[in-house]
Amino acid sequence: MRFGVIYLLQTPRPWTEDSEERVINEALEQIELADKLGFDYAWAAEHHFLDEYSHSSAPEVFLAAAAARTKNIRLAHGIVSLPPAVNHPARVAERIATLDLISGGRVDLGTGQGSTQHELGAFGVDRATKSEQWKESLEAILRMLSEVPFTGYKGDWLDVPPRNVLPKPKQKPHPPAWLACSMPTTIEKAARLGLGALSFAFTTPEEGAERVAAYYRTLESGEVTPIGKAVNANFAVAMPFFCHEDEQTAYDRALGGIDFYVNSFMHFYVSGTHKPGITDLQANFAAKEALPEENLARMDGAVRQAVGTPQKLRELIRVQEEAGVDQIIFQVQLGANKHEHIVESLELFAREVMPEFVERREAREAAKAERLAVPIQTALSRIVPNTEDVSGYEIHTDFEQWPEQFMPPAPDADGDADTQAGAGDANAAG
Repeated sequence: MRFGVIYLLQTPRPWTEDSEERVINEALEQIELADKLGFDYAWAAEHHFLDEYSHSSAPEVFLAAAAARTKNIRLAHGIVSLPPAVNHPARVAERIATLDLISGGRVDLGTGQGSTQHELGAFGVDRATKSEQWKESLEAILRMLSEVPFTGYKGDWLDVPPRNVLPKPKQKPHPPAWLACSMPTTIEKAARLGLGALSFAFTTPEEGAERVAAYYRTLESGEVTPIGKAVNANFAVAMPFFCHEDEQTAYDRALGGIDFYVNSFMHFYVSGTHKPGITDLQANFAAKEALPEENLARMDGAVRQAVGTPQKLRELIRVQEEAGVDQIIFQVQLGANKHEHIVESLELFAREVMPEFVERREAREAAKAERLAVPIQTALSRIVPNTEDVSGYEIHTDFEQWPEQFMPPAPDADGDADTQAGAGDANAAG
């Protein structure tokens, strides 16, 4: 079992001048602590325009800051939104490779299609085709990270000519790739494509166990064709988290943030009406009636289950471990939960709960590797090498297309260029 923390950088109103700065810096302090405590992953979401719910719009910058403050913890995108109108594949590949080099090879690439109308509509992404756009982009990105040169890609949604995409990542052939999964069909798709499954859905433990089983059944079916050049056979589950020696204190400290998370999720993903920059989610939630009891009952078995005493969390994780989950990702910064309480919670969990699972991790992972050795080798044998020859492809620079003031200076009578004018033109062109 691996353990991670994930950040949406939630920033509920009322806002002050330093609200976002404080949230970001507190999150970085928590990741630095998680690294020292032995947590395995730090994940960062990508969202745009979702007031209060998520101010994590530049996770590549956030994770680069985390890389500078940590030594061992893996730095993971959870997720990069891949429709080309949101993130062009070449820019994603360049950022991932750069972060991988900065961090010494600690990057994981979580990917997804995007979901909210706030984001898809703003970038002009058609909901009906976002899955196809995601797949084309991910195919291109994984090739860009591993091909020298990238031989180009032409699909229905993407047309990129041959280029050598730089830099290349430290991890070969490319960093581990994941797919955000909220539906059983998406989980099986992740397995068929050789991707790790990032499960963010609100599911009960029983539903979760069946989804893990389906993922590994698909991996072992012999029908996997990797979308990249490697197989990332891992299933991760994300859930809100709080740990305290006293269960009531854990609930008192955690549930305000969790309720904000659940309500704001429903607002942006299910049935909210929003005025950008104006709607006050925190005030609206405080004034409105609670969620229906049937919703709360379901949530209590799903998003609220990682809140409680060390003993309760040990029992929870044993159930997840038995189901075959490989990583639990804790949502530690939700709503207006206090930084000092989050720090105490992480320290207590690392001291009282984590050692049991770290102790048997090596044997468990070795058994899994043995079980999957043949299916993964079969999957890797299906990867078709790209043999396209683009050695004759050339890019011609045509100075005649430059505006006259940017043209290189003509030689003087002695055959030398006017260096002073040339320098000025070069600076202007730059």
